[in-house]
Amino acid sequence: MKFLNVVIESIAYELPAETWTSAAVEMVLAPLYERLKLPFGRLELMTGILERRFWPKSLKPSKAASLAAEKLFDISGVSRDKVDMLINASVCRDRVEPSTAAYVHKNLQLTSRTQILDVSNACLGFLNAMVLAAGMIESGQIQSALIVSGENGRPLQEWTLKELLKPHLSRKQIKPFFANLTIGAGAVAAMITHKDLAPKPALSILNACVETDTSVNDLCEGSDEDGLAMQTHAEELLEAGIQVAKRAWNKFKKTSGWNELTPSRIICHQVGKQHLRRLYEALSLDISKDFSTFTLLGNIGSASLPITLAKSLESKALDVSEKIALLGIGSGLSSLMLALEYFPGRDLCKMP
Repeated sequence: MKFLNVVIESIAYELPAETWTSAAVEMVLAPLYERLKLPFGRLELMTGILERRFWPKSLKPSKAASLAAEKLFDISGVSRDKVDMLINASVCRDRVEPSTAAYVHKNLQLTSRTQILDVSNACLGFLNAMVLAAGMIESGQIQSALIVSGENGRPLQEWTLKELLKPHLSRKQIKPFFANLTIGAGAVAAMITHKDLAPKPALSILNACVETDTSVNDLCEGSDEDGLAMQTHAEELLEAGIQVAKRAWNKFKKTSGWNELTPSRIICHQVGKQHLRRLYEALSLDISKDFSTFTLLGNIGSASLPITLAKSLESKALDVSEKIALLGIGSGLSSLMLALEYFPGRDLCKMP
């Protein structure tokens, strides 16, 4: 998928105020740790995650997404009445029906001309939405798309802590629950437009490619039958994900014309330090080019990668005409990779 006329016109994010450290999470699990003789500090040691943040349990995903979008409109050159499409891309949703986008649309007071829809694909949802919007912009169907995601892993975290404190669980039985303890919360919004709508196009979307392997779609499964529940076969998922990412990277190099040396900044889905190290090794990429946020934010689902992109832009760590690779991966299992080119201009980001 190649794009000649599409840019990320602006991007903004919102983070919750409440912080849960890995040490605090383990203190809640002290009865489990003591019963099974688990070493305290293993959560941070295994994942590299020091802390994660959470919204209040009652805060709806649409509200979180709207908070980020309001920040976006403060800096975007696209007014509310010019938004052609609104896509909500979060894993978390207000309810099954109507779309969460319907609530975001009302919160933001967008016009009746704005098409609304939800796009959900685990942690890849936001990147999927970007590609869908880019294709519609490239084809001339629309000029602008507002993409939002509001994720809140608090219900999952609280459910997991409750499950792990059940007295009958063995070491083997607790393993599928531990990935849940890496989950955090946050919200992000991006305005994707035709380059002519951006006064100083600063972040061009050049190329995208995808690789999918649904033979392993049972390695990470979640439901909302009992609140929000999820179990992950973490080791198997990591190995399968690396293989999918390797095939996606090979496709990406062919379609983009890039190689391992081309990107000056690389941003991956934010899972943890083991996943990061294995991915860079498998793709023969220079890990010094990585920009990460998982140590302080954990895994925020579909919002993780775009929030990390926004923070990278905020950091002023990019020089003129830098090439950025976005390496997304989501349970299911799919990998979606995007090639971006950055030209410093007006600020694209809103400080939280």
